[in-house]
Amino acid sequence: MALLSPEELAQLLPAEEASFPSPVPTQIVSSDEYFPQPQTREQKEVEARLVAMADRLAARQGLTRRRFFQTAAGMAASFLAMNQVYGDLFAASEAEAATPDLAEERARALAAQFVMDTHTHFLREDTRLAGFVAMREAVGRAGWNKAIGDRPQTIDDLKYANYVKEIFLDSDTKVALLTNAPSELPEDWFLTQDQVFAARAKVNAASGTRRMLAHYTLTPGFPGWMEGVDKAIEVYKPDSWKGYTIGDNTHKNLSHHPWRLDDEKLVYPAYEKFVKAGIKTVCVHKGLFAPSVEKQFPNLARYADVSDVGRAAKDWPEINFVIYHSGYRHVGGSPAVAMKEWEETGRISWVSDLADIPAKYGVRNVYGDLGQLFAFSTVVHPRLCAALMGVLLRGLGTDRVIWGTDAVWTGSPQWQIEGLRRLEIPQDMQKAHGFKPLGAADGPVKTAIFSGNAARLYGYEKHAALAGDRFAQLKADDERAGAARSNLRYGYVRKPT
Repeated sequence: MALLSPEELAQLLPAEEASFPSPVPTQIVSSDEYFPQPQTREQKEVEARLVAMADRLAARQGLTRRRFFQTAAGMAASFLAMNQVYGDLFAASEAEAATPDLAEERARALAAQFVMDTHTHFLREDTRLAGFVAMREAVGRAGWNKAIGDRPQTIDDLKYANYVKEIFLDSDTKVALLTNAPSELPEDWFLTQDQVFAARAKVNAASGTRRMLAHYTLTPGFPGWMEGVDKAIEVYKPDSWKGYTIGDNTHKNLSHHPWRLDDEKLVYPAYEKFVKAGIKTVCVHKGLFAPSVEKQFPNLARYADVSDVGRAAKDWPEINFVIYHSGYRHVGGSPAVAMKEWEETGRISWVSDLADIPAKYGVRNVYGDLGQLFAFSTVVHPRLCAALMGVLLRGLGTDRVIWGTDAVWTGSPQWQIEGLRRLEIPQDMQKAHGFKPLGAADGPVKTAIFSGNAARLYGYEKHAALAGDRFAQLKADDERAGAARSNLRYGYVRKPT
């Protein structure tokens, strides 16, 4: 069921065995949905600097390198090494990397920050989609996620129990939205619709609070899809809706029902139902469709881009359209292509197109999600990540960009949380493009991205109770017992050349 050919698979290694187990990845990790690029020269340099720094500091602290990477000081060291290669984009210092107490003090001060991750996944018990196991392993080996590390992964790592651990216990995430993906093959949905809402009920019962939100997955054009919407409104009561305009993203070669957001005959009747029911947030997968993917599936490109978003948003001002991945095209493609495009034109496909929509169409109901986009660009090239953040915030506004990680494909999302907390748009980029600074980890811009904007969308006004619920108690117990993130990653990395 993998989309990669046998020839491509022969060039890959499982990430859990072949990637460097640093807190932040030093190599691109993929699922079997796209072919990962080789480790870049800059990524190799980051890895080498981090090894040297870790060995020196770990010995001074009486730790193994692996244990050092599981500490807050090890996390700081990862961003310090990236600064040494890419320039000063992250708030990190030698003092923090060398002084465990200083690093832990910073981590504790931010641990209570309200983080809403509106883009998370896990797989059903009887799943056949084993390729995601390799993706997690690749993420671990590449160093993206220290919690995964180099521990071999199994399909169980992609299921409910590990999802709860990695999202709520191994990271500072307080609330997660469980999303899903459909398929033309019923057995290859990530989860059934029933399972999604059973999971929401189970998490919230276990925590005693509203820790999980859930999507109902839209499948326009599939037989009986509108009847499913009616059932969702009456029975499931989803927090929002989720659709893949590309149709079947898992098996693009089988995608017989692609659709567009501005299709008046097919989807506008559903919007009417959403507005009437009062469930007015529609999340849509866009992007992740590099030129190499378009060569394979040229018929799907017009459904993967964001050309249908503006008109739909203008026609339906009552609906909030959240564009997952912010339409970023180049995940799965060469990072050099995206960076070259930015340097030569000041634009990034199709993120800039998305950011233009509010001004072009006169709307304020379009949002950008950071799932996969942030993880990929932070690892590949932090300046590209800074540019993406600047484009989105300038075009959509600081109140229209929301946090999402696409976990658990890449393991616990703590490394991504730390990445945004520390990232700053360089001064030269701010001056050249009119970008505003991102500011402090708990400043107004990052607070809005981490939770403020999503809390407004989902009516999440009271979260103080989370600090004392059963999940918070479990997390505190783990920390007192000295439990450490495994930094595991799952997926594929390219063999060294």
